[in-house]
Amino acid sequence: MNPGGVPWRTKDVWAISLSAFFADLGYQAVLAGFPLLLVLTLHQPVWEYGLASAVSYGGGAVFSYVGGRVGDRVGHRSVALVGNSLIPLLSLCALVASPAWAIGMLTGGWWARNFRSPSRRVMLVDAVPDEQHRSSAFGFLHALDVGGGALAGVYILIAVSQHVELRWIFLATAVPLVVSTLSLTRVAPGQPKARPDPKPSPVPGNAPVTAAAHPRPPGTRPLLVAAVLYGFTFYSVGFPVLTVAQGSGRLVDGLGAFLLLQTVSAATGYVLGGRLGSGPADQFTRLGLLGYLGAAAGAALLAAGYGAHLGLGVLYLGVAVIGFSLGIVETLEPTAMSVFRTGAGAGRGMGSLSAARSVGTFVANLAMGLLYTLGAAYAYGYAAALAAAAAVVVLVSVPALRIWQEERSHL
Repeated sequence: MNPGGVPWRTKDVWAISLSAFFADLGYQAVLAGFPLLLVLTLHQPVWEYGLASAVSYGGGAVFSYVGGRVGDRVGHRSVALVGNSLIPLLSLCALVASPAWAIGMLTGGWWARNFRSPSRRVMLVDAVPDEQHRSSAFGFLHALDVGGGALAGVYILIAVSQHVELRWIFLATAVPLVVSTLSLTRVAPGQPKARPDPKPSPVPGNAPVTAAAHPRPPGTRPLLVAAVLYGFTFYSVGFPVLTVAQGSGRLVDGLGAFLLLQTVSAATGYVLGGRLGSGPADQFTRLGLLGYLGAAAGAALLAAGYGAHLGLGVLYLGVAVIGFSLGIVETLEPTAMSVFRTGAGAGRGMGSLSAARSVGTFVANLAMGLLYTLGAAYAYGYAAALAAAAAVVVLVSVPALRIWQEERSHL
């Protein structure tokens, strides 16, 4: 069944992508409003927000890796449903006046989200067996995913401007989160995949290609290293929200930055998802130049815009560039990993990718929180440098990856 009229846009792809849409429609409103709750309502220092984000992402690394491994054993649909059903914990974080309890609720919901993310990605890979269409599918998933976040930005912006209390806004986010889980139940059940049989070798004797004869793709390790480095720059979106709000003196401008980032990121995934190269080598090139270097450029613009008081326009431009780069990264990282790790190792690959990002993000939010106390320019300068390093790692690996890709095409 293909309700989208496009070969890869099947019923399962729609169900997975709509689940992502409703999930972000819920929890992204909490993520956008939480720094305002913690720093401006509960009067906690910015470094405490950085620590809260670090704990969420750092613990999420463990849950991502475990979720991917468990999914390989018991089935990715079951793992995704369990994790997704626990995300509404974060909807409760504004019902308590204690900063510690608020952070705990947010963290619990975020860990549940990380637990299900690798399995959801594997489910999408299973739904799109043709590698040529996989970047389009991941771009579509990202577009609906972040599109939900953009709409979350719209309604929290309107609600805050109408003086609705954050606790009621956060509590209402449980509704789309429940719908997200229901949508995921529409995906056809699957079984853990057996490891595929080795392909015949082109050498005389037609001996099977063993792991020693045909080693792991050269892009796997650089991709994970780059994901960690990019994770070191992957600060919570709350930091740009705070930067813009403090730079203009208006809360709504900060929430407008959140909406802009989400909108640009969603549009990038949807429009460019299928136009980013058909092979891992081309995808790595675009990942480095447009994704990681784009993130570096966006952080540099925020540093310059805030530090030199260049106005709201420059700050918004930096946010838009970050959104564009995020759309590239979120489309190409899982697309490349789906080629490098297949069959019984798919969940482990996606779990490792999510864990690598989360480990970096743990450090990023600690560093951003501490450096932000010295000045926003220091924080964003740090982010720009590490994103550029991630670009170097993947771009250096492109020649070896082209050779591997050529050999693979002849098997």
